[in-house]
Amino acid sequence: MTDGDTPRTTFKRVMLKISGEALMGDAGYGLHPPTVERIAREVKSVHDMGVEICMVIGGGNIFRGLQGSAQGMERTTADYMGMLATVMNALAMQSSLEKMGVFCRVISAIRMDEVAEPYIRRRAVRHLEKKRVCIFAAGTGNPYFTTDTAATLRANEMACQAILKGTKVDGVYDKDPMTNDDAVRFERITYDDVLAKHLKVMDASAIALARDNNLPIIVFSLDEPGGFKGILAGEGTYTTVHS
Repeated sequence: MTDGDTPRTTFKRVMLKISGEALMGDAGYGLHPPTVERIAREVKSVHDMGVEICMVIGGGNIFRGLQGSAQGMERTTADYMGMLATVMNALAMQSSLEKMGVFCRVISAIRMDEVAEPYIRRRAVRHLEKKRVCIFAAGTGNPYFTTDTAATLRANEMACQAILKGTKVDGVYDKDPMTNDDAVRFERITYDDVLAKHLKVMDASAIALARDNNLPIIVFSLDEPGGFKGILAGEGTYTTVHS
């Protein structure tokens, strides 16, 4: 399993997708710096294994477009506001990673040259080849698409070998394990079953895009210390969504 002190992994390049809420910690809103730092340490531990890392972070800890729309805001405007929230989260993660000595680039689907690079696929690939972490922000740059879809799109464009979805639970369950003691966790489940059972892994368009490109999705607990590194070393508890 290991070569010296460095675990081996079959993955060379992966996409880590986390929600904006993951950065809140115990706070009810916004960013919790110690939590951002903890997640950054997880990313660094995998980066130190030689894995090329893409990231997409949601914006729900600051603003969620669907919630704004539900409260009467025009949907397109609300979605763009949500995209800007993801840029704020990406910049926070970049700052934390760079304090740890990990070179990092925030790449935005909406041009804002003073704070982030514009998305140019070949440039992003080159950053990964140079072992820089690439955080893709502002979703796809289009309203009506979630950051789940953005993560799947970028993962395909970057030729990632898997999407790792960090959540509060250690896999995909047949029902919410937070409220149902009898919830059963799947070791493996197909894309079609996820869609048919309406399981809340990612939104339907993201699942369909992953299925059409045979891109596995690994769902694991981001709250488990060392969980990200453990999954890539073939350890820990998780669910794989596959063909």
